Amino acid sequence: MNIAPGKTEASGIPFDQARVDRLMEEAGIDVLFATSKHNTQYLLGGYKFIFFAAMDAIGHSRYLPIVLYEKGGPEHAAYIGNKMEGGEHENHPFWTPTLHAACWGTLDAANLAVEHLQKIGKQAARIGIEPAFLPSDAYSLIRKALPDAKLIDATSMLERMRAIKTEAELEKLRTASELITDSMLATIAWAREGTTKTDIIEQLRREETNRGAHFEYCLLTLGASHNRAASSQAWKQGEVLSIDSGGNYHGYIGDLCRMGILGEPDAELEDLLSEIESVQQAAFSKVKAGTLGGDMIAHAESVLKASKVAAYTDFFAHGMGLITHEAPFLMTNHPVTYEGTYAAKPLEKNMVLSVETTMLHSTRGFIKLEDTVAVTDTGYAMFGDRGRGWNRGGVA
Repeated sequence: MNIAPGKTEASGIPFDQARVDRLMEEAGIDVLFATSKHNTQYLLGGYKFIFFAAMDAIGHSRYLPIVLYEKGGPEHAAYIGNKMEGGEHENHPFWTPTLHAACWGTLDAANLAVEHLQKIGKQAARIGIEPAFLPSDAYSLIRKALPDAKLIDATSMLERMRAIKTEAELEKLRTASELITDSMLATIAWAREGTTKTDIIEQLRREETNRGAHFEYCLLTLGASHNRAASSQAWKQGEVLSIDSGGNYHGYIGDLCRMGILGEPDAELEDLLSEIESVQQAAFSKVKAGTLGGDMIAHAESVLKASKVAAYTDFFAHGMGLITHEAPFLMTNHPVTYEGTYAAKPLEKNMVLSVETTMLHSTRGFIKLEDTVAVTDTGYAMFGDRGRGWNRGGVA
């Protein structure tokens, strides 16, 4: 299905066109060929097809959404989607002048993309692709059908595109963080002696869903254990609980960690959490537009190194947005395998960071704080900044 094939200009472009065009020019890209869910969602202004939200596979193939965007030529933009997405367009029209809602797999989607590129005269262009999100059968078809085209890895360019959040994106990230925090605190208060890890995780899922968030995961520990997987382990009086959850609101991720205690925290527990808080605050103190990302990391690490808990405690910070680890990339292979390419670059206003300090104590267990902050001109704004001390269980 080709919607409005004769339309010659685009309207309602949902991203900063001048910035995207500049990033494409710097990367040597004439046409974007976006195929990941997060980048197609970004380029479509937040849209993601609900039918394939949880799973891509169907029949013998898989769902492959494609957004084609020509640098400086939004009137030539196209969205290629599943056949059922025609109904989505009827209710909430896509901004792209061309829509092909006709596909059931990777090859028919790739074929339509090739035909569109040929139609707009870009069969020999420098095409920016996402290698990690372009199936091999679709890649082979494109390579054979467009022998004169140059396929360029657009991953870095697309990451840079998403690094600076709009005010609307910041609000979604704030909402996601608030919903996750509220859900974790309610779950801690609900859980009591004898409640299992599996039950606590299921309760958190309900809390997040009932608040309008989409539950994605919960990493949970009880007592002295460092194992964060679901199990039949039950919470006991005097034990700590670490609850680390990721969920999203309209696709934007909330990812935070809070601590619980069944009973009252003793002096040692208060002291241990205070050590973690000192490292977190050291990191926050360096978050400001213009500060080198690596300087923020180095300052937090220096405070941790001087701490009495340094031998069994780790500090980490990473970018947040439509995915849990995105630009700015501040640390190399720690623990996720990517290069800390932003360590030598200044933080910019409206970047969003996850800041986390994790202690693996031999007898008191897994003790951690993880917070989400947005970079501002004068410092930072924290999202979901409640419950950062010891939260009592069994009080709901």
